[in-house]
Amino acid sequence: MKHVTSATIIACSLVGGLVFSPAYAAGDLAGYDRFDVDAAHRSRPIAASIWYPVDTFVYSAPVHKSALWKSINAYIGAAVAPGKHPLVLLSHGSGGNMDAIGWLSSELALHGAMVVAVNHPGSTSGDSSPRRMAELSKRAKDIHAALDQVLSHREFAPYIDPERISAIGFSLGGSTVLNLAGLRFDRDAYRDYCQKFGDAAQDCAFLNKGGVHLDQLPAEFEAGSKDTRISQFVAIEPGMTYAVNDASLADIDPDLLLIRLGREHGWKAADVSETGSGLLAKLDNPSYAVFAPADHLTFLGECVPGAAEMLTRMEDDPICSDPEGTDRADIHRQIIAKISRFLALDPDKL
Repeated sequence: MKHVTSATIIACSLVGGLVFSPAYAAGDLAGYDRFDVDAAHRSRPIAASIWYPVDTFVYSAPVHKSALWKSINAYIGAAVAPGKHPLVLLSHGSGGNMDAIGWLSSELALHGAMVVAVNHPGSTSGDSSPRRMAELSKRAKDIHAALDQVLSHREFAPYIDPERISAIGFSLGGSTVLNLAGLRFDRDAYRDYCQKFGDAAQDCAFLNKGGVHLDQLPAEFEAGSKDTRISQFVAIEPGMTYAVNDASLADIDPDLLLIRLGREHGWKAADVSETGSGLLAKLDNPSYAVFAPADHLTFLGECVPGAAEMLTRMEDDPICSDPEGTDRADIHRQIIAKISRFLALDPDKL
């Protein structure tokens, strides 16, 4: 699970500059916009973004321009392409944010989907707290609320196919997606997992640094959050797979894709194979894909030249460093192709 790095302070989160010259043709870039989600379980509105296929547009601009990441260009506030489009709900990992994984949202939109993502309070960039990381049901409620709002949004709802709604999550977002699919977690099992692996498990190390008492996790850690409006689920490197409540396995929606990044370089919490939590064998024949060489952090956006060296000098998390032989851009292409096929998106874009 990716945690907050001090490097996020130097990141510019949205639009770094306007590009009014029409450097792209319609269809080369996705549309992008933002809206706030009103949610009763949060003290303030939740920031949300939406990527989508474009009809007409005014200008393009980089989304999530920063000193670390290669930005993704989009048509800001463009008109939505006519028709009914599949809807994807996207949940970021611990310490991440909705725009930092815009490489995936953009490509899914170019494959014909509308993609709604949120910044989960308490586990997003600049606001990532170990004690709030365990509030899984609030993350699921963020997605419930975002879905409620976009399905009633006068500008976007007319373009959504309500029969084709899916959810994708990475790391802690993967845990959130499993929760939405029907999986529940067990506090005692998670405590035992962290006691067994200690700081060798990245998620447990993060909680330990925050002084979180694993024998006092909130009851909501075990809450069920299934949303029957969502029919397909993609969990990429999901966390907390050692903490599965086996009694909930029968409730999990079967239309599920699990993605693992790397083999020998994989993160403990996300290993669902027989060498890890064994979750894969417990489920009812889910789709499964492994992309290697890679590791957990390979999922994050492509970094600009020199970013890895800068992070080393800052003694910060190695979020721009991959195992030897890894081509992050190619791993991203493989992830996009696999998810697009699983969700039956536009085959002409593959």
